[in-house]
Amino acid sequence: MVVSGVVPPLCTPLTADGEVDTRSLGSLVEHVLAAGAHAVFVLGTSGESALLTDAQRAAALAAAVEAVAGRVPVLAGVIDMTTARVLDHARAAAALGADALVATAPFYTGTHPAEVADHFRRVRAGAGLPLLAYDIPSAVHSKLSAPTLLELAEDGTLAGLKDSSGDLGALRRLLVALRERGRAHDFAVLTGSELTVDAALLAGADGVVPGLGNVDPAGYVRLYEHARAGRWAEAAAEQDRLAALFALVDAGGTAEMSGSAAALGGFKAALRALGVIECAATAAPLRVLPDHAVARVRRLLAEAGLL
Repeated sequence: MVVSGVVPPLCTPLTADGEVDTRSLGSLVEHVLAAGAHAVFVLGTSGESALLTDAQRAAALAAAVEAVAGRVPVLAGVIDMTTARVLDHARAAAALGADALVATAPFYTGTHPAEVADHFRRVRAGAGLPLLAYDIPSAVHSKLSAPTLLELAEDGTLAGLKDSSGDLGALRRLLVALRERGRAHDFAVLTGSELTVDAALLAGADGVVPGLGNVDPAGYVRLYEHARAGRWAEAAAEQDRLAALFALVDAGGTAEMSGSAAALGGFKAALRALGVIECAATAAPLRVLPDHAVARVRRLLAEAGLL
C-alpha cells in the first residue's frame, strides 16, 4: 500500500474529565473526509498519543476506524520507547482494524542504526501490516539516516516515511536516492512540515501529514491538487495562506505553557470554534489555552476565511 495525498494526523478530542470523546472524534473524521482527505493518521503527535493510556489509545483508534468505515486508509501510530512496547501497540492496532502502522525509532535508550533497522523489521514482522517510519528528531532525539531508510525500503520492511525532521535538504536527497534505486513507486514519502508542503511536493514527495490539516483540511487538499496539476503559483499562494493560519499554534505564549500545549491547544480551540469538537481539553499535564489565546485563535480563523 502506497499512501499519498493529504493525511491529517487527527487530534484526539477529550471530554472535560479527560476521557476520549468518541462522538467528537467521529465528527472530526467527517470534517477531514468531507474536505477530500486521502487517509487519516490516528495516534500521532497531534493525537497526543504519548499522553494517553493504552485504553485511551485503543478507544481512539476503534472510534476512528468505525467512523472512517473503509472509505480511506487508517494509519495507526504505535509510538513507544522500546521494540517490545511498540509490538504490543502494533498487534492491538491490527486487531482494531488499522490499515497501516506508523512507528518512530526506539528512544530514551540510545540505539545504533543497525539496532534501529532491527527494530523496524521486528515490528513489521510482528504485526503483519504495512509500516511507515516516523522521523521526528525533536521527540526521539535521533534522526533516521538515509542509508537505513533506503535499506529498509529495498528489503520491503518499510512502506514509507513520515518526515517531520524539518530538514528539507535531507528529504530531497532521500527522494533523489529513491528515484535512482527505482523505489519511488512503492515507498511513500510524506512531509510533516506544514509550512513547506509546496516545496516538498515540488521535490517529489507523495503527500503531507499536516497537524493544521485538522483545522483546514480543504486548504491542504487544494494545495496538493494545485501541486499535482503543476499550478505552482496557486500552490504557493495557498501555502502562504496556511502559513498565516499556522500562527494559531503560537496563540498560547511560552511564558504560560509549553510549545506542545500551545500548539495542540490551538488546534483544539480552532476545532471547537468551528463546531467540529465539543471540548478543547488536552491531556495532562498540558496546560489549558487561556481565554486571550482562544480569542486570538478565533481571529486567525476569521482572517483565513474559516469563521
